[in-house]
Amino acid sequence: MSKGYQKHHPAETPDEVIGRLSKRHPPGFDLSLNRVRRLLEALGNPHLDIPPAIHVAGTNGKGSTIAFMRAMLEAGGYSVHVHTSPHLVRYNERFRLGLPHAGSTLVDDRSLVQALHRIERVNADEAITVFEMLTAVAFVLFSSRPADITLLEVGLGGRLDATNVIETPLASVITPISLDHQAYLGDTVEKIAGEKAGIIKHGVPVVAAPQMSDRVFDVIDYAAARAHAQVMRSGQDWTVWSERGRLVYQDEEGLMDLSMPKLPGHYQLINAGTAIAAIKAAGISLSHDEIESGLKSVEWPGRLQKLKEGPLFDLAVPGSEIWLDGGHNPSAGEALASAMADLEERVERPLFLIAGMLNTKDPVGFFKPFAGIVRHVFTVPLRHTPNGVSPEDLAEHVMNAGLSAEPCDSVEDAIDLLSEGWRFERPPRILIGGSLYLVGEVMEDCGMAPV
Repeated sequence: MSKGYQKHHPAETPDEVIGRLSKRHPPGFDLSLNRVRRLLEALGNPHLDIPPAIHVAGTNGKGSTIAFMRAMLEAGGYSVHVHTSPHLVRYNERFRLGLPHAGSTLVDDRSLVQALHRIERVNADEAITVFEMLTAVAFVLFSSRPADITLLEVGLGGRLDATNVIETPLASVITPISLDHQAYLGDTVEKIAGEKAGIIKHGVPVVAAPQMSDRVFDVIDYAAARAHAQVMRSGQDWTVWSERGRLVYQDEEGLMDLSMPKLPGHYQLINAGTAIAAIKAAGISLSHDEIESGLKSVEWPGRLQKLKEGPLFDLAVPGSEIWLDGGHNPSAGEALASAMADLEERVERPLFLIAGMLNTKDPVGFFKPFAGIVRHVFTVPLRHTPNGVSPEDLAEHVMNAGLSAEPCDSVEDAIDLLSEGWRFERPPRILIGGSLYLVGEVMEDCGMAPV
């Protein structure tokens, strides 16, 4: 037994195990496939035994696209394993296990701890990142339980992401790409696209969502051509739009007239269309009714989620709307500002923003789209990470983006200030966001852990 390896207490929780691993292994990102390949080989290469996978990379919309695919597949009677990251409240959210006949459920604490203990034991004191170990957890869990399909989300980038050890997925999916994580992926959208396109495999069909420029499509096309992979490009091979309150999807097979997605926000049309295209590219046949059922039943917590009860709701001015969203980069800011503007067109309310952000993000770029839409921004700290921007510094960034702002000690303090210090012609609309960490904290405080 190596000196760093510890005997496990049988009552450990997933958070306790991962907390210990996080202390032993350096935090942050170190993109490489060598460490995870070594670990997986020592584990018996479980990634080679998971059910057929659809692999999803991109900057924005990965999780929502996977949520749409899961809802549609489960409506079609499929059993689905799902790996996503990060989580909002519990690590269990990252691992959804397919049920014997159809559907899925989050991994239970006991199974997750057992997988973590096995990986910790096998890895011993070898260099590894916690994300690589968590990715190995997904492969161990998914390979040991039968299911029809695996939905696998890239953590960061694509080419050197720990999930990119899978060899022949059913399809590779690339959602909208924009600037984010430039320190790791490159300082131009083309460089970032090159990293994301690194998930493309030889002969495996590629689905490309709408992109911010043709240059991004050029990068994807080049990578696909080198891999002899067919690309199903949005706007060329498939398209999606809204018409008279309906979602319309069209490709070479024809047109589908469908219900609008349950998830709010116009950008969710893109994610829904990408999901339909991905399922088709993977060779999975679903009926019109099964796809529509998925659109109606889809759930993706923390993304334009309306808060309807709980302590924060009780603190707010009676009749207020409170929305949660974990978007945190400039493209997400544009999408959220557009979604808020759409809500304003339907029902006018004064809009306020309560925001916290990581110090690796572009706060000015995130807040700029809200200029002229948001009355005022309250900035708050992030409790569960040392890498948050201080409320005072974040308020400066907000003002540099052209909005008024003031720092607060907490979300509760911000809502108190808003309730006591402002007078409204009608109850306000409050958007809490800027970071998935902040959304997770709010959901935890309100007893809203995803299930």
